[in-house]
Amino acid sequence: MEIRSTTEQDRDVFVETLLVPFGLAPDTPAEDGGGVWWAALELDRGVLAVADDGKPVGTAGAYSLELTLPGEAVVPVAGVTAVGVLPTHRRQGVLTGMMRYQLAELRERGEFLSVLLASEAVIYRRFGYGPATYTRRLTVPRHRSDLAAPRAGGADTGTVEVLRRAECVDLMEEVYDRYRRTQPGAVSRPHRWWARRAGQPPIAPAPRYVAVHRDADGVPDGYASYSRGDYDHVTKTLTLTVDETIAVDDAAFTALARYVLQHDLMTRIVFKHLPTEHPLRWQLADFRAGEAADETDWLWVRLLDVPRALAARGWFADGELVLDVTDAFLGEHNRYLLTVRDGKAECVPTDREPDLSLDVSDLGSIYLGGTTPSTLVRAGHIRAHHPQAATRADTLFRSDRAPHCLHWF
Repeated sequence: MEIRSTTEQDRDVFVETLLVPFGLAPDTPAEDGGGVWWAALELDRGVLAVADDGKPVGTAGAYSLELTLPGEAVVPVAGVTAVGVLPTHRRQGVLTGMMRYQLAELRERGEFLSVLLASEAVIYRRFGYGPATYTRRLTVPRHRSDLAAPRAGGADTGTVEVLRRAECVDLMEEVYDRYRRTQPGAVSRPHRWWARRAGQPPIAPAPRYVAVHRDADGVPDGYASYSRGDYDHVTKTLTLTVDETIAVDDAAFTALARYVLQHDLMTRIVFKHLPTEHPLRWQLADFRAGEAADETDWLWVRLLDVPRALAARGWFADGELVLDVTDAFLGEHNRYLLTVRDGKAECVPTDREPDLSLDVSDLGSIYLGGTTPSTLVRAGHIRAHHPQAATRADTLFRSDRAPHCLHWF
């Protein structure tokens, strides 16, 4: 088997090979090649596995993205995607070979972080990735959707208008970019994605209404992309589904939520992607009206250079921690002294006794602050070498905001 990098000339064979493991039929791209979810693939970052008979049997790709870290640090990151192996060649080392090749290539590029969305949760931990952000669906019955008056005051002074997706693509691109730069765990949506209409709605060209919020000065600062489902004649229900609600502050989100929750003729409103600790349930006059479901992992994080990665994010408490990190997939085992002072971290090799021993996948899970080290200690994944170690690590690794990612790639 040969594993090699791809070029633009490999696009057709790459896509044809990729679709088979997922049982997907190829959509027809628009005349400009856009409008399909793979239209933004970067073929100079692809990996192709070829069997001895010359048949392509596996693919892996990566996007050039940016990731927002705690403290609003924005760093380049490889967004791993398009990973698949033909059903006829599973369990023959193809995936392992591609992952090893890809990680080596990412390091050669000088990248210190990679992220992905895992189609199956049992696959990627063995390659050093750990779940780092979480999301859930919230369903609210229309007849119980009233929002309570805020007891702390602060009425919204902005406005909401409704546009069709095609009328406001540039506006959505601008608002999303403002939002993701302050939200830990969010990744960028390069202009190429919007221009080629690649991905899922509202980037994809599927028909959508978009509620746009403008602040008191008329500046767009939020949007909600939504669609109405078909009427269910059996249950006699009509559902309005919100693909995503993007807002630069809580006031804009609340105004957009109020708009979709009060939509006439609907039986229920479904928010597809909310952080697990989002305040919307608390804003409902009937606290029990919001039904949370489908809570799941979303963004998985993999550290390729531990010292650079730890030094890149912001920190919110001073302290020291010795981390004994095992990277079994790459055959590495290192011990680091993490020192945090005034929001900045230094991470250097050390021979001091460790506070925590952990796998690089566990370090990925706690990196953005969405999973506490003590949780993984209690789960038996991280070893705490003294009683204060987990508490100290929880304090150090906490984030200023809960990390969240809703971008699909």
